[in-house]
Formats: sequence, structure tokens, C-alpha cells
Amino acid sequence: MSPAGSHKINATAVSFRILDLVKERDGATCSELVEDLDMPTSTVHDHLQTLTELGNLVKDGDEYHVSMKLLELGGYARTRSRLYDVAESEILDVALETGDHANLMIAENGLGVFLLKRKGDKAVNLDTYEGKRVPLHTTALGKSMLAFMDEDRVDRIIDEHGLPTVTANTIGDEAVLRQELAEIRDRGYATDDEERLEGIRCIAAPIRTDDHEVVGAISITGLKNRMQGEYFQETIPEKVLRTANAIEVNMRHG
Repeated sequence: MSPAGSHKINATAVSFRILDLVKERDGATCSELVEDLDMPTSTVHDHLQTLTELGNLVKDGDEYHVSMKLLELGGYARTRSRLYDVAESEILDVALETGDHANLMIAENGLGVFLLKRKGDKAVNLDTYEGKRVPLHTTALGKSMLAFMDEDRVDRIIDEHGLPTVTANTIGDEAVLRQELAEIRDRGYATDDEERLEGIRCIAAPIRTDDHEVVGAISITGLKNRMQGEYFQETIPEKVLRTANAIEVNMRHG
């Protein structure tokens, strides 16, 4: 059912749902999509044909895959971001300095979107990529932004997206999350202890304007066996806070 006041056109919604399913499946056949959507084969086929003719999907044998045309749209959207322009060199520098993953995230439509990621020489491959969307409460990046958003916005995000759990450590209880957000505000940065990916820890800090509006967050992410003791509790938080501050200053004066 569409939300109250929604002007969603069903055919358009189905096309975008197909794109999402093709991405989630890393390629899908028409019959797989028919099963997922519980729709007539002819309807799904028509959508697939249209999306392929428009260049949003490509067909390889019986499977459909998301095309590079969507990368063009995402790339264009990112070039319009002043935050991306200002943060790019800082993110690269901290990735090279620590050897770990350095990430830049924004909040869009109540979800966290990885805007930029850079990988140091000690970093392992993760499932993240630029453009990936995740629930905000599952990452240090997202929690650091939630902590400094106004309460009404946080309420709307929780109401719309809930608090799904993706690992045993994900916070799925609203009272527990609220308490953690208060602690994040006190210390200025957030932690992620295997809350989205097992074996991975993360430290993140928000990026804010002079008016205290949250525009994004930066994080350093690494293997849990590296993120231990003083390195995790002092060294990495200091680097994250320093980098977030540098980005804020550059946005103000750049």
C-alpha cells in the first residue's frame, strides 16, 4: 500500500523494484523475477524489455544485469556534492596513513549512502561500494549522524525504516539505540563493533556545518584483530575527529 499522500505510479515503482531485485540477486532471469514479484510473466517481461531498451539493464544469456548507465547517473549526482569535493583528499590521506578503509557517508531518504571509500594497504575486501545504501543504525557512520540530528528527524527515520538487525551485535532496540546516541554526543564519535559485518570494527565522526547541520560522516574501518586496545580507543578516534574537523574547516573556507 502506498503511504498516505503518495503519488506513486505503480508501473514506475515496479520498474525500480525490478532494478533493485536484479542488483540484489547479482543478475536475474525473468522467471526468477516473476517469482519474486508474484506478477504475470508478460508484465515482468514488458518491464524487462523497456528497461533494457532504455539502457538500464543489459541481458547476458537468460540473465539481466544492471547496466553502467546507472553509474553515470550516480557519478553525476556525486559531482554535485560539495562535501565529496572537499573530503576526497582527506579520505585518501587517512586511508594511506592508517592502512585501513576510510569512508565518507551521507544520509539520504533515511538511509546511509557510501559516497566515497578509499582502501589502505592493510585493508581487506568488504561488501561496501560507493552508492551502497544501509540502515543508519547498523554503522558507526550512521549512528554518528543520527546522534547529532534533531529528534524529529530521528523519529521519522526509525518510524519509516525500523531497526532491522543484520548481525548478532546490531542494535535492534530503540531504547538501547537512544542511549548509545546520547553517549556518542558526549564523546563526539561513534563505534561499530561487528554491528554490520562480523569481524569488523569502525570509528566514525559526523561532519557538520557552522549551523550544526549534519551533512555527512567519516569513518575508519578495519579488522577487529587490528582494532584493539589503545589503537581502537584513542589513536583511531583522534584521527577520525581530526579528519572530520579538517573537512568542516575546508567546507567553511574553501
